[in-house]
Amino acid sequence: MEIWFWVWVLLAAILIIGEIFTAGFFLLPFGIGAAAAALLEFLGVSVGWQWAAFVFVSAAMLVLLRRYGDRLTFEPPMRTGVDRLVGKTGTVIEEIVNDSPVGMVRIEREEWRADSPGHDNLPVGTRVVVDRVDGTHLIVHPEPPGQTTAG
Repeated sequence: MEIWFWVWVLLAAILIIGEIFTAGFFLLPFGIGAAAAALLEFLGVSVGWQWAAFVFVSAAMLVLLRRYGDRLTFEPPMRTGVDRLVGKTGTVIEEIVNDSPVGMVRIEREEWRADSPGHDNLPVGTRVVVDRVDGTHLIVHPEPPGQTTAG
């Protein structure tokens, strides 16, 4: 066995062990590529093909493992503060008059001033969905008939 075998084996070991101490599957693909090149050296393939295998296998594994890693570690951003109310449903407890700052809704256990631009007045008891928060007011729209959402 030539020196290239030990170079590839050492490189593969360093990269794979290094992956243990990092996150995101970044070093592992190159470690697998180095292991593939070591295998080719063991089989007596020329150094040029070893390098080609290292580059190709590393690139292929990088693409595959990044997709897997992204899917595995994806966490939707957690909404905090008033942003947590966006998408929630509530009930009108004081009539919402279109384009007027009067009107209130109850969402979970909280009461908020609300507006519903572009919609007719919303009487007490109407189910609404929060579109966004504008300062201390919620911008809401009526919940479509027959739709029940969590909130």
